[in-house]
Amino acid sequence: MNILLVYPEYPATFWSFKYSLKFISKKAAFPPLGLLTVAAMLPGDWGKKLVDLNVGPLLDEHLAWADMVFISAMIVQKESAQQVINRCRAHGKKIIAGGPVFTTQHEQFAGVDHFVLDEAEITLPLFLNDLDAGQLKPLYTSKDRPDIRHTPVPLWPLIDIRNYATMAIQYSRGCPFNCEFCDIIIMNGRIPRQKSPAQMEREFQALFDAGWRKSVFIVDDNFIGNTKEVKQLLPALIDWQRKHRFPFTLLTEVSVNLANDEELMQLMSGANFFKVFMGLETPNHDSLIECGKNQNTAGSLTEVVDTIHRHGMQVMGGFIVGFDQDPENIFDMQVRFIQQIGVVTAMVGILTALPQTRLWHRLKAEGRLLSDASGENTDGGLNFEPIMEKEKLIEGYQKLLTTLYSPKNYYRRINTFLKNYTPTARTRLTSEDLLAFMRATWRLGIVSKARFRYWKLLAKTFFVKRRALPIAVELAIHGFHFEKILERVCQPSNYSTR
Repeated sequence: MNILLVYPEYPATFWSFKYSLKFISKKAAFPPLGLLTVAAMLPGDWGKKLVDLNVGPLLDEHLAWADMVFISAMIVQKESAQQVINRCRAHGKKIIAGGPVFTTQHEQFAGVDHFVLDEAEITLPLFLNDLDAGQLKPLYTSKDRPDIRHTPVPLWPLIDIRNYATMAIQYSRGCPFNCEFCDIIIMNGRIPRQKSPAQMEREFQALFDAGWRKSVFIVDDNFIGNTKEVKQLLPALIDWQRKHRFPFTLLTEVSVNLANDEELMQLMSGANFFKVFMGLETPNHDSLIECGKNQNTAGSLTEVVDTIHRHGMQVMGGFIVGFDQDPENIFDMQVRFIQQIGVVTAMVGILTALPQTRLWHRLKAEGRLLSDASGENTDGGLNFEPIMEKEKLIEGYQKLLTTLYSPKNYYRRINTFLKNYTPTARTRLTSEDLLAFMRATWRLGIVSKARFRYWKLLAKTFFVKRRALPIAVELAIHGFHFEKILERVCQPSNYSTR
């Protein structure tokens, strides 16, 4: 049996880093971790090939070779996923689909032979058993939560890791919080499940043996969802990193309570974490209460960010406008807030009702749901009827983005971040880094209208906080990407209700 695993294409989005990747000659930001893990669950004697459309094209010869095609995708890949399905169907191939977009919206996809939904550790064996028996069903689903301590190491040989900017590993699934707009608990539940320290060491070792020596994204929705278990994991990761001379810099997603746990921050810093993403959402207290983000109301979010920066981890933040409780000046509030706390990578989006979330069900019951979500956090789309006047919300959002990502404000945030940031991560400068700096010197230091801000940033960082120079260059490069995304997002034709 020959299995072709296909990962659909991402549009150019905030998190695709499409325009940043050109500086380091990479084709995609992250590998398709889900498909690589599913591949490891399939029988060992089956032939397997993986095509990531973000790296290269799907060729007719790939389809001719395959007996079955497995497709996985997120909501933002929906359009590309349907195109892949149509092409596979035209070649007469059996199509098996799973992953987030199919789990929540499988009824919207035509041409799929078998849906294997929810968590593959449960549903994929059901599919394989029926395949052996010759009694396949169109739909496999289960609400059971698997013990991920038995999940296999991803099948890394299926990809060329040199095509990617960052590798990916999963440690846990689930989040103890219950934010109204979040679909994580729909997918993975509210009780975090973790892999064992020994298992994580094996996954680190597999990437090391594959030749990887750069950043690794631990893709958990909340890495610190179970702090007791994380504190047992981190010493093992520190030992592994030390024995291998710290080959990996780590990034992940966390909740704001990280800043209240000195031991946990020190352990993460010791394990070489250098970036964390957290949903800060809004400075408006009533909006935080509205969406159930109670964990963000316990203290000062400014102090949260400053504390984490002082422990050597750059905070990347998610922010939202469009809550029912948002005042009309929320856009100015967000600008002041984000500039003050120095979160450079600030993903600001209009509130979106993702399928099956508490928000989705509430808005549907209130007759305010307008359309499906695009899955892209920052495209300016509006899929529900807001309390604020639509035009005012969209215009305010557009002004918010253009203000935040103007060169003046963007470079101010970099300087605010660097002022509070204490570099602790052990990094390895490579030929790729040198190439990125040379390209940045040309594109940002000579051609760009912000060239004087760029050189001022580099000079100040060199003399004041030299160890932070690589991250200063990286943030300047990301600014170029965000600028390009902004040009597309802020076109009037892109601001609509869907």
